[in-house]
Amino acid sequence: MQITRQADYAVRAVYFLAKLGKNERAATSRIAKEQHIPPSFLAKIISQLSIAGLLHTSRGARGGVSLARPPEEINLLEVVEAIDGPIRLNECVGDDGLCTFEENCPMRPIWCDAQQELVQRLRNTTFAHFIDGEPTTA
Repeated sequence: MQITRQADYAVRAVYFLAKLGKNERAATSRIAKEQHIPPSFLAKIISQLSIAGLLHTSRGARGGVSLARPPEEINLLEVVEAIDGPIRLNECVGDDGLCTFEENCPMRPIWCDAQQELVQRLRNTTFAHFIDGEPTTA
């Protein structure tokens, strides 16, 4: 499994904003430049993160982008899923009835466990972890 480039850019944008001071805003052009994100791509990402309730945007001379919540209240899972949707290692995980081998599949428990561990790790890793230098292990 690999997250999309768009989700990676979203994580970098949120990380950049998390490093700013409380209630501080940044212009999208600054985020794009410093995080090496194509500006047109960033605009779409900012929109999706704003719809998901992770970012605030404002226009004008004093406008910009800021976090909607403190960094300790925003986790990696929220950002990735706001862009890519729910994490699924395999289509059979979480959707009973999709696999014809469902009851007799020796791999399904492994996929389910791996997905659960990944989701939990991303959920337990907030952006405060990166700023404060806390360990990211769950």
